[in-house]
Amino acid sequence: MKIAIATDTNSSVTREMIREDGLYLLPMPVIVDEKVYYEGVDITSSQLYAAMKAHKNISSSQPSPGQLMDFWNGILKKGYDEIVYIPMSSGLSASCNNAMLLAEDYNGRVQVVDNHRISVTQGESFFAARKLADQGASSQEIKQYLEERAYEASIYITVDSMEYLKKGGRVTPAAAAFATVLNLKPVLTIQGDKLDTFAKARGMRLAETEMIQAVKQDRAARFGAVPDGRLQVETAGTFEDPEQAERWRSLVQAEFPFVTVSYAELPCSIACHVGMNSAGAGIMVKEDR
Repeated sequence: MKIAIATDTNSSVTREMIREDGLYLLPMPVIVDEKVYYEGVDITSSQLYAAMKAHKNISSSQPSPGQLMDFWNGILKKGYDEIVYIPMSSGLSASCNNAMLLAEDYNGRVQVVDNHRISVTQGESFFAARKLADQGASSQEIKQYLEERAYEASIYITVDSMEYLKKGGRVTPAAAAFATVLNLKPVLTIQGDKLDTFAKARGMRLAETEMIQAVKQDRAARFGAVPDGRLQVETAGTFEDPEQAERWRSLVQAEFPFVTVSYAELPCSIACHVGMNSAGAGIMVKEDR
C-alpha cells in the first residue's frame, strides 16, 4: 500500500522542510484587500507584515472544496493508494469537518485526521505520520494513532497588539482599548481545541515569562511521567526582526536545556489573527516512531 501524507501550511511546515517523497503541503488562503493569496505560493510572511503596516484589510480563509479535491486528486494521480490528510484542529476552524465530509466521496482512500493541533504541534504529527507509514502502518492505523495522542501537547502565545484579535472577534473593541491603554498583553493557550485566555501581563517581557512558566508547569504536571528524551519544546512567532526571534528562542532554550529548542515562523493564516511580533511556545510528547 503506497500512502501519501498531507497537511496544510497552518502546520508551520514549509516547502523547504519537505525533502522526502510522499509528503504534500496544501497552501492556505490569505485575503488581502479582497484578493486571495496562497501561503508560500504568492505571499510570504514579510509581504503580509508589509500589508499589516499599511493597514490593509486582512483575513484568512479555509480551503475551498475545489482546492482541496484538486489537491487530493493530484496526489492520487501520482500513484498513491491512499492519503492521510492532517488539517488544523476542528476546534479552531471548520476546514477539518469540511474535509471529512469531502473525504466520504473517496471510499476510504482519504483519511482525515482530527488530532486537535495547529502550528508546530500539527507539524510534529505530519512528520510522525510519514515515519509510521514507512514502518508499514495503514492509513486507518495512522489516523487512529494520531487522534489517540491528540492532547499530548500545549501551545501558549501572546500578542503585541490587540488589533487583530479585535478584528477577528476574539476580544471586544472596549476590551482591546482597555488593554492597549494599560499595556496588557494576553497570554492565550491551545490545549486541544479552543483558543482560551490563560493570563494577562503588563508588557511583552512579563507575558513571555508567563509562557515559560506555563510550559514548565506542563512539564512538571501534565508530562511529569514522560522522560526528557521524549519531550519536545518549540518556539514560534511573527517577529519582523530575526534577532528578536532568536532572542525569544534563546530565552526558552536556556530554561529547557534538556531539549534542542527551534523557532518556526507562524504561518500567514495564523499571523492574520495575532498580528506582528507575537511570540509563542509549545511543549509536546514526541510521537513513538
